[in-house]
Amino acid sequence: MNAKKEIASITSEWQSVFPKREKQAHKGDFGRVFILAGSRGLCGAGLLAAMGALRSGAGLISLGTPEECAALVLQRIPEVMVKPLAQNSEGSLASSGFSQIESYLSGQNVFALGPGLSQQPDTQALIRRLVSASKIPVVLDADGLNAFQNFRHELQSVKVPLVLTPHPGEFARLFARPASESEEGRKRLAVEGARETGATLVLKGAGTVVAGPEGRVFVNPTGNPGMAKGGSGDILTGMIASFIAQGVPVFEAAKFGVFIHGLSGDLAAKQFDEVSMTPGDLLNHLPEAFISLRGKG
Repeated sequence: MNAKKEIASITSEWQSVFPKREKQAHKGDFGRVFILAGSRGLCGAGLLAAMGALRSGAGLISLGTPEECAALVLQRIPEVMVKPLAQNSEGSLASSGFSQIESYLSGQNVFALGPGLSQQPDTQALIRRLVSASKIPVVLDADGLNAFQNFRHELQSVKVPLVLTPHPGEFARLFARPASESEEGRKRLAVEGARETGATLVLKGAGTVVAGPEGRVFVNPTGNPGMAKGGSGDILTGMIASFIAQGVPVFEAAKFGVFIHGLSGDLAAKQFDEVSMTPGDLLNHLPEAFISLRGKG
């Protein structure tokens, strides 16, 4: 199947899978997302993840972030409910905040964590504890993945649907083997990683691969090198979480997440060129991407 036909096929599938919005609907009908992200010097990671979720249709989005990040985020995205959390001397989340975070998770539909959380040991221990205790689906990215570098076996015991979104470097650290550069090699490794962990695995890069633990594989036809900039992956984390919160099955949420993320990037590249486009431009083109998916573009 050529790229144009594949894109048309995925667009048709999206229209059949994505929940319709009824006229009498309210914000509670479109899901509740809780995002845990950010640390000193990396506050923007939480902002981008939250904006990715917001632009992708979730009804209510909460962002848990260290106290010193909270004011910055509130200034930029007043639509998001910001939860200032206890931080340690390094400016990252303190493990003492576990109970507070767990209370915030009550009533949420999905839990996304990792962007910008840092590799500070106290925070990494908190991440592992939260993932193990989660009662709702988890989307794990960036420093959330790094927290399991030497604890990969713990992911097998997670009792809720789990999505892992590593780039090649994070994949290599998590699975202790390099990510192949060939498409077939990347597909094989993604399937192996998904089966080993029981998670839906999103191996990011040119032709992002989505693999399910039962062996399903999707290779994304959208996207371009202009998206290879810090912050793009944070947006994807929020998008996938948003789709899960809205009731899209986990594998499809990951599949459509990478597809629409790449489509938005392609639209941004047409306007700004791959050299000059930014993750913010990607966010700003998400509305156009959704319009095209509904067949109204």
